[in-house]
Amino acid sequence: MNRPIASEDDRRYVLSLGTPDRTGIVARISTFLAEVGGSIVEAAYHADPESGWFFTRQAVRASSISLGLDELREQFADVAAELGPETDWSLHDTGQRKKIVLLVSKEGHCLHDLLGRAAGGELPADIAAVIGNHPDLEDVTRRHGIDFHYVSFPKDPAERGPAFEQVRKLVDAHDPDAVVLARFMQVLPAELCEHWAGRAINIHHSFLPSFVGARPYHQAFARGVKLIGATCHYVTAELDAGPIIEQDVIRVDHADQIRDMVRQGRDIEKLVLARGLRWHLEDRILVHGRKTVVFS
Repeated sequence: MNRPIASEDDRRYVLSLGTPDRTGIVARISTFLAEVGGSIVEAAYHADPESGWFFTRQAVRASSISLGLDELREQFADVAAELGPETDWSLHDTGQRKKIVLLVSKEGHCLHDLLGRAAGGELPADIAAVIGNHPDLEDVTRRHGIDFHYVSFPKDPAERGPAFEQVRKLVDAHDPDAVVLARFMQVLPAELCEHWAGRAINIHHSFLPSFVGARPYHQAFARGVKLIGATCHYVTAELDAGPIIEQDVIRVDHADQIRDMVRQGRDIEKLVLARGLRWHLEDRILVHGRKTVVFS
């Protein structure tokens, strides 16, 4: 499943930054990049008047800079300090391939989609492992040459602590850039949400904040909705309330039964999760409070 890193022509240093808005931020960043010889190939900006924050994502051709990534980070840290103590920033090298760990249950549509995209080179990362609380998806995972780990979960939620601890150890062994709940159907304990904050990504089969929790298609059917959707979001301790990355919808009508909604909804779930995961891996998402800025 390992794919070659980006070619030298395609390799980028990606700077993502959020800071309280003030005059001169863009000029200071641009001056720094010019001083180190950086050739900017992509730049995006957003000023949020409600929060008073400024956000930017800059992609620079790596071959245009003679500094290594660590030295570049060290020098930019001085610029970030000038912008203020609240400045939140990251600097990544697209030549350093990222890793994903998937958490699954019995439903395989999201897993099948991500395995196919990874095999086709469509994801800028490698799937390091798949962990399931049921063994149903082991065969398809191993056919893709990826390790599958089965962790049994007790029926009683109060007794699931050891199982979650085993999952934590299996995930952390890979130090992944993203922990994807690909229809895992288990509520992560608060300590795991905190431990994987900013890395744990969930796909919820409804257009949040509507129909939070279990059986959202049944809830939608009972309300007679005309649109159903899916939401990709970061996982927080508050159920299905983490910062939203991506959403989409599909139209249904009075003739559709619950099984029809589930079938159509699966298509949306796969697309929304794939988009959101790609944007996360490409460092296109900046989280501020309960909201996100997505430079898609």
